[in-house]
Amino acid sequence: MGLAGAIGLVVVHSAILPLRLRRPSTLLGEGQVAGQRDAIAREEVEVAVVDAQLSPVQQRNLERAWNCKVIDRTGLILDIFGERAVTREGTLQVELAHLDYQRSRLVRSWTHLERQRGGFGFLGGPGETQIEADRRLIGERIVRLKRELEQVRRTRALHRGARSRVPFPVIALVGYTNAGKSTLFNAMTGAEVTARDQLFATLDPTMRGIRLPSGCRAILSDTVGFISELPTELVAAFRATLEEVANADVILHVRDAAHPDSAAQRADVLNVLAGMVADGMLDEDWPSRTIEVLNKADLLGGPEHVPARNGAIAVSALTGAGLDVLAAAIDARIAEGMEIALYTLPADDGARLAWLYRHGEVVERYDDEGGVHLTVRLAPADRARFEQPTKP
Repeated sequence: MGLAGAIGLVVVHSAILPLRLRRPSTLLGEGQVAGQRDAIAREEVEVAVVDAQLSPVQQRNLERAWNCKVIDRTGLILDIFGERAVTREGTLQVELAHLDYQRSRLVRSWTHLERQRGGFGFLGGPGETQIEADRRLIGERIVRLKRELEQVRRTRALHRGARSRVPFPVIALVGYTNAGKSTLFNAMTGAEVTARDQLFATLDPTMRGIRLPSGCRAILSDTVGFISELPTELVAAFRATLEEVANADVILHVRDAAHPDSAAQRADVLNVLAGMVADGMLDEDWPSRTIEVLNKADLLGGPEHVPARNGAIAVSALTGAGLDVLAAAIDARIAEGMEIALYTLPADDGARLAWLYRHGEVVERYDDEGGVHLTVRLAPADRARFEQPTKP
């Protein structure tokens, strides 16, 4: 029901139907189909949502039996994505996933799909059926979309390359949809990205700069929320969003600590990340870069009332409680990959001195007649840049 509510559907009837056997024609048993037909007619239902994946034939037969539009879980999620995508990349990804989904569902109840177009010239012939023409047009559009998406991804790769030349650490937020990632993002960055109490409020990757307690600058990235039984075509379609996770120095796994199914949601997120490892999109060492964040602690009386295990940190993105502890933990995790370097600079070399303050953490400094003596914590790439013969 959460998915239906996320797109503005008013739920007037719901039922849990046990399946002893999946029927190829309707998925449900004859008695279940008949029982729901009466309820649908009584409540004047216009759209029936089946929380399962329907084949084109099952969808068509249920529409005929219930005399209303029927959509399955994948179709509903795609509709939500289509409504929420904002950026060029997001809209292209949504359309591609939609077309890929619809291409196999052209066998519907509409009679025009059975008509044929006449042949050309004097040769005559049966011509091309409407369904064949529709499939051909969808195929051509998919090819064009993939070409456009590839160009967008090349542009994204260029931007990522530009960031690597000024390599601030990247922190990526991941988690189940509606776990409070965007609220946490706003609390940590002071931004005002969309944060609503609904599923899939964020679809497009958003990035902002932050400064950690040590003075280290970093980039925080908000990403699309995961969900149980996420269709594989959607994981592929939103690969660009997940690429920010793959390239992150620190991954914040945000959980809704107050949700009754929090443990199951955690397992769903871990399954998606494991699938990314299997697809070669994510390194196997991602757990060592991950901090588990138990959000919405305010609903449980505060962070001190949330049982946190295995290094998890309880916070409330809404009230700000626990965010200082989280920031310190991020600082410590980033510092694990940093190197300590000692430098002595001339007192008048303000440019190089300022560069060290911008890109590293100055742990110790003292000035004397010999110049400015610094102990600096730097990322390996930053240290290499600074120690090149030319100025950074």
